[in-house]
Amino acid sequence: MNEIYDHKATESRWQDAWRKLHVFEVDAISNKPKYYILEMFPYPSGTIHMGHVRNYTMGDAMARYKAARGFNVMHPMGWDAFGLPAENAAIKHKTHPAKWTYSNIAYMKRQFERMGWLFDWRREAATCAPDYYRWEQLFFIQMLEKGLAYRKLSSVNWCNSCNTVLANEQVEEGKCWRCENDVTTKELTQWFYKVTAYAEELLAGCDKLPGWDERVTTMQRHWIGKSEGAELLFEVADGPKKGVKIPVFTTRPDTVGGVSFLSLAPEHALTLELARGANIEARVAAFVDKVRKIDKIKRSAENFEKEGVALGAHVLNPVTGEKVPVFAANFVLMDYGSGAVMAVPAHDVRDHAFAKKYGLPIKQVIAPLLESGAELPRPVSEAAYTEPGRLVNSGEFTGLTSEDAKRKIPQWLEKKGAGHPTVNYKLRDWGISRQRYWGTPIPIIHCEKCGPVPVPKHELPVVLPEDVEFTGEGASPLSKSAVFVNVPCPKCGALGRRDTDTMDTFVESSWYYLRFCSLPTPDKPFRPEDVAYWGPIDQYIGGIEHATMHLLYFRFFHRVLQDLGWIPAGVAREPATNLLNQGIVYKDGAKMSKSKGNVVDPDSIIERFGADTARLFILFAAPPEKVIEWSDQGVEGSYRFIGRVWRMLQGNISLIQDVKPYAGQQSALNHAEAKKLRTKTHQTIQKVTNDLDHDFRFNTAISAIMELVNEIYSFKVELNDQTGREVLRESIETVVRLLCPFAPHVTEELWRLLGHDSLLTLEKWRDHDAQAVLLDVITIVVQVNGKHRANLTISKDVPKDEIAAMASKDPHVVAHLKDKELVRTVVVPGRLVNFVVK
Repeated sequence: MNEIYDHKATESRWQDAWRKLHVFEVDAISNKPKYYILEMFPYPSGTIHMGHVRNYTMGDAMARYKAARGFNVMHPMGWDAFGLPAENAAIKHKTHPAKWTYSNIAYMKRQFERMGWLFDWRREAATCAPDYYRWEQLFFIQMLEKGLAYRKLSSVNWCNSCNTVLANEQVEEGKCWRCENDVTTKELTQWFYKVTAYAEELLAGCDKLPGWDERVTTMQRHWIGKSEGAELLFEVADGPKKGVKIPVFTTRPDTVGGVSFLSLAPEHALTLELARGANIEARVAAFVDKVRKIDKIKRSAENFEKEGVALGAHVLNPVTGEKVPVFAANFVLMDYGSGAVMAVPAHDVRDHAFAKKYGLPIKQVIAPLLESGAELPRPVSEAAYTEPGRLVNSGEFTGLTSEDAKRKIPQWLEKKGAGHPTVNYKLRDWGISRQRYWGTPIPIIHCEKCGPVPVPKHELPVVLPEDVEFTGEGASPLSKSAVFVNVPCPKCGALGRRDTDTMDTFVESSWYYLRFCSLPTPDKPFRPEDVAYWGPIDQYIGGIEHATMHLLYFRFFHRVLQDLGWIPAGVAREPATNLLNQGIVYKDGAKMSKSKGNVVDPDSIIERFGADTARLFILFAAPPEKVIEWSDQGVEGSYRFIGRVWRMLQGNISLIQDVKPYAGQQSALNHAEAKKLRTKTHQTIQKVTNDLDHDFRFNTAISAIMELVNEIYSFKVELNDQTGREVLRESIETVVRLLCPFAPHVTEELWRLLGHDSLLTLEKWRDHDAQAVLLDVITIVVQVNGKHRANLTISKDVPKDEIAAMASKDPHVVAHLKDKELVRTVVVPGRLVNFVVK
């Protein structure tokens, strides 16, 4: 056995062994419980980063552990391969996105193997492959047939830098989630998936995900944003649109009597129409153009300056009949309700600020409840009163409480045909159209006579053309490919044009986990019987930044595919039972990024210290959901620990090579130190098992193993002590077995050096001996005047009155008792002795 551990030779040798023996290639079997563990698959950007190292090391460690515990573990991997970076690389390097992407996949796959991550590569899928996205196109057509996909003119988020549409979820604080440049709005005809059809079920499902991080379900509830209220119809009283009824959603129908103006979103279809012919069209158009360029988050912020412009039109209050003016207001968004808001300045903070600015009436219609004895803190002319209360100045509804009025006013309006009770959601349908090349082509042909016509299903997939030029300018390169664009209409045969948009890449990641359930199946996306066996995902791992994007979309898509008959009815309605959101990796106080110059290259760590060191550090540095602060000293510490484990066997191999692990009863051990070591060994088994079974406490599990290693180093045994040597071997083998999920290469090598022919990775987990973990000896903390002076290891059966006498004789304690007057002695059985002296 070499004195120094050679990680380079060792790691490559065991990676070859795992590959040749097809470790972790699994199929559906009935004699083991299944366990489907999946990390969010990566975008093939070219190289892995430390975020990948953390994510996939956690998954690999759990997969190895669960397999050792007797589960039939499926741990697949693939590539989220479509996306704008490939197109940008094609422009920069004068190459095709496919060539760049597949080259990156090959390189990253080698990096994955160097890290010792074990996957069932037979199930590998790249979303840019036609045999993957053909099924996505079929799903689109089926959703179109069911009314779950549709096309409309829409105000969309537009990134000028990426030259594409962004979903609401892809706009972060007014900036593109990809390039971080400012986002504006634009009117485009887009394809949408009807996520809102599942809004209530998605919301209710949040309460049925106890295995998910509560932060995620809370964010999804907020994003879905259910509000109960009423829709009221305000009829246009004058101008070219007289008689048109404008629907308004409100959660406060009790305040309708106090409406003094109506606010429209600048993007509302009626905003410019109402201003027509009033000699204010140019001013309104300029205001609309100005507001379109402002981030929606800024517009909805409380401290954002409220601005508006009168449209020269009026509407009738459906309850009072009063005529009130209509304004376009910068704080009203089309993303909520109908894009029209009834303004009640007396009882809404934003409306109050707007009314004060433009000199509009402020009419109080809610007063504090009389029985509470409350009074308005300030007159409504000075500040809005936003609490519920009792109605005043509200005609026949005066005197009702707010709660009663919220119920009765919508019912009264419904009888008049002027409104009705309703539920509204902040959630909006998912705009999936993207103006780029490197994505799934939308399988639609546009015909002047027939309109949008789906590509016949037997002609799928619609494959991306090769004859395109990437300039980074103008529309999608697809629109410039005559061969791709100009095709006959499937209905009438006339010349049509293919849709040149591609799908949002979040569509691909919304069903990839289902594809993994089956080995490649050319005639279907996946086999239903395989999904019935493997589904749902038992443990999903990925970043919390996907809470309202991927993690919401794949819950939606799972339900859609089940309702379309692809997923068997008996499979759970949720795609994943448990979700772990890993923390990000920081260095120098900031998230690692190339722009900040604080990136650590995993290859350099592997080269210098080995993959096991990288794995051990990333798991030990912090609990899995917490941020890791990168530490070179921490990496070196993990490297030293691996060396310490190596030397642990090296220093004891001559003592244990010809004995088997101790297999007797704990009670049969007469040697106190041997009994103590075996107790520690089985306590460690129990601790590590519990830590991995509950909340992925890798860091505390590794800490427990480190403690056991320290205990082994302090254990002394003679060559003629057969039982002591057996206990030592049992302890060393336990360290090796428990450490394997975290540092598999060095532990495989140590297992071989211990004389085993089997792969440690395939060995079963160790169960703790229930009798061994019961302490025959206990450690007592000894204090003098409350300060820790010594530890006393004694039999648990020592009487209380003898414990103090034994403690007082400890050399470390004697020095602090000398020449002191003993005031009293405090003995807490099983825990401590405290000598109080003066």
